[in-house]
Amino acid sequence: MSSAPSRFDRGHTDDLMSFLAASPSPYHAVANAAARLEKAGFRQLAETDAWDGTTGGKYVIRGGALIAWYVPEGASAHTPFRIVGAHTDSPNLRVKPLPDTGAHGWRQIAVEIYGGTLLNTWLDRDLGLSGRITLRDGSDHLVNVDRPLMRVPQLAVHLDRSVNTDGLKLDKQKHMQPVWGLSNEVQEGDLIRFVADEAGVDAEDVAGWDLMVHSVEAPAYLGRDQELLAGPRMDNLLSVHAGVAALAAVTTSGSLPYIPVLAAFDHEENGSEADTGAQGPLLGNVLERSVFARGGTYEDKARAFAGTICLSSDTGHAVHPNYAERHDPTHHPRVNGGPILKVNVNQRYATDGSGRAVFAAACEKAGVPWQSFVSNNAMPCGTTIGPITAARHGIRTVDIGVAILSMHSARELCGDQDPYLLANALAAFLEG
Repeated sequence: MSSAPSRFDRGHTDDLMSFLAASPSPYHAVANAAARLEKAGFRQLAETDAWDGTTGGKYVIRGGALIAWYVPEGASAHTPFRIVGAHTDSPNLRVKPLPDTGAHGWRQIAVEIYGGTLLNTWLDRDLGLSGRITLRDGSDHLVNVDRPLMRVPQLAVHLDRSVNTDGLKLDKQKHMQPVWGLSNEVQEGDLIRFVADEAGVDAEDVAGWDLMVHSVEAPAYLGRDQELLAGPRMDNLLSVHAGVAALAAVTTSGSLPYIPVLAAFDHEENGSEADTGAQGPLLGNVLERSVFARGGTYEDKARAFAGTICLSSDTGHAVHPNYAERHDPTHHPRVNGGPILKVNVNQRYATDGSGRAVFAAACEKAGVPWQSFVSNNAMPCGTTIGPITAARHGIRTVDIGVAILSMHSARELCGDQDPYLLANALAAFLEG
């Protein structure tokens, strides 16, 4: 492992905090990532348009997913890609098709549990509402009600005397519906009328919605020396933000031996089986069209893919001081110890020995320390977009990330230096 850099750029972490706060949904995350890329000279392409083989930065957006790439001067049709993969979605509570409900004088919102949510972290927390609405003309409008609007109230200890001895037991259907007002009867269409008014459109024009709740508490530095960062959706907007910063940075590096790519997918938290997920065709289509736009053939595509490497960047588990026995006894990643290399021989992570060498070389080039992560054999291991990307596209893939605590909580915790260290490692990887 390399030694830590002598200087830490706090500005990167400050910008991450702004990105997290402004990105309560995958659609907002993609819009904010695109805005940063536009400032770096990237331009948006429509999937329905014909593409050309010109040099420069380009990106496409589909729903909550974004694929961005930079074609350097002199790139051939068979130039390989260097890909940073991440995902834009986080576990949360999402609004049902018939959202208006309530009982006993309370006005409530019907929600569905999205992903592997740590349910108790959503209790007694001030919640806003975000996402997108789709109008009858097919246009999408972002919505962000970023103020205390609703709350999932916990049962008082007086009515559950065993909660502190037997543990909290939550029924996903009965106990997780937020309250947002008082009413003696259900007002059908009430929520969508409210959302339409917030978006400045006519409620009668709203034909569909993808809405979710989010904590309105802002990201914040934490601790005596403010060396920790608490905030929402670090899994996995921390990696999306670092990927955007790295991609923008390498476009000023001059000659590049690879075509750097950022692939930010949606729906990782529920298996990636979506047209915007890693199991869908979006990444493969974009890479293939890029090859063909530069005059390439199927043979050129095969050569490019054979030389391509992907770093799948997602958060991992830092050793927990109160539950150290849950971790592997010889692998204890620490916050602010640099990014982690994630290994699982059963292919829940895609890393192998050659991938380790690629990651180590990038960290060494960037002067960034790194750590190894492997799960305790007695604990089931999570997974990422890494194995999916490797299997679907035949691309060599390495799983990495940043070590955090409270993964899948409404509010997670990381070190203040790790986001910057990750971004530097990703930039060194993209530069080749």
